[in-house]
Amino acid sequence: MTGPLVDADSVPHWLRPLVQVSGDVSSGTFTRFSPPENVSTKSAAVLILFGEGERGPDVLLLRRATTLGSHAGQVAFPGGGAEDGDDGPVATALREAEEETGVDPSGVRPVAVLPELFVPVSRFAVTPVLAHWVNPSPVHAVDPAETAAVARVAVSDLADPANRFHVGRERDGARWKGPAFAVDGLFVWGFTAGLLSVLLSLAGWERDWDTDDIRDLEAALRDHEWEAT
Repeated sequence: MTGPLVDADSVPHWLRPLVQVSGDVSSGTFTRFSPPENVSTKSAAVLILFGEGERGPDVLLLRRATTLGSHAGQVAFPGGGAEDGDDGPVATALREAEEETGVDPSGVRPVAVLPELFVPVSRFAVTPVLAHWVNPSPVHAVDPAETAAVARVAVSDLADPANRFHVGRERDGARWKGPAFAVDGLFVWGFTAGLLSVLLSLAGWERDWDTDDIRDLEAALRDHEWEAT
């Protein structure tokens, strides 16, 4: 089931547009990728946890450990693969967030479930779960072998045109391009940046930015390598 989990009027006004639109969007709103026929996928979920700090709305992000076999060193939402004991994607997202960042699930209110999205590199079928951080708790990198850093990133910084650009690269004769952010010492690209970019637009938070600023991905990774140490 996708769409709102709560009455949109019961969430803060700045979060309301995302709850309201959650039942109207499809996977195509966020990605052009879909699972090929006869390819098995692995179920997963991520927690898109919005809180509110001194600088307004923010979102919880983490940087994965560089020693991981999949998406090593990348910035991501808390989340991971579903386990047998999970009662759906909301439970998966909350469990993974607690395991990775130490967030207290009792202070988190899930407000909407977005459509399942296919990630070709890992073959995960990822369900994003939107949540409101009603009672924020301290967070940290629980297991350094999995998580290198945890941060609450202000939405205003993500929307700042100075922090936004595209990255691209050539692979197998094809050109790939996707949104990226450089904010708070974090270089955000790939699945997470794509999801954040769409959410900024849907929520009405987006500001005009230079969409013609396209940087080579490998060069961008080198430029921001010091931030991942």
